[in-house]
Amino acid sequence: MSNPQQLRYSKEHEWLSAAEDGVATVGITEFAANALGDVVYAQLPEAGATVTAGESCGELESTKSVSDLYSPVSGEVTEFNQDVVDDPSLVNSEPFTGGWLFKVRVTEEPADLLSADEYAEFSGN
Repeated sequence: MSNPQQLRYSKEHEWLSAAEDGVATVGITEFAANALGDVVYAQLPEAGATVTAGESCGELESTKSVSDLYSPVSGEVTEFNQDVVDDPSLVNSEPFTGGWLFKVRVTEEPADLLSADEYAEFSGN
């Protein structure tokens, strides 16, 4: 598995893009998508919702289990990916592109986000 170098990662297996005009994109890693199995349902935070770094803000349900979705940063959700709500399998097939989950206007970013290499070491891949 390759983790895109330009992203940062949380220990809860979410990725975060660099903020453009203060807004960053959030998704789950390929490692997490593979561990979940086939994602069949996504409950994502609504636009306008406030999310807090490290706290649950939604759920991903797979054929194996239901997993909480954690926000890697604090801020206000500006958009969620309707395509993933309509076709949750995008999380598995395109975790770093079409399977993104939500965008957030970042108000606070924790210092413990990992680089791609640090995340690879942390996750063992």
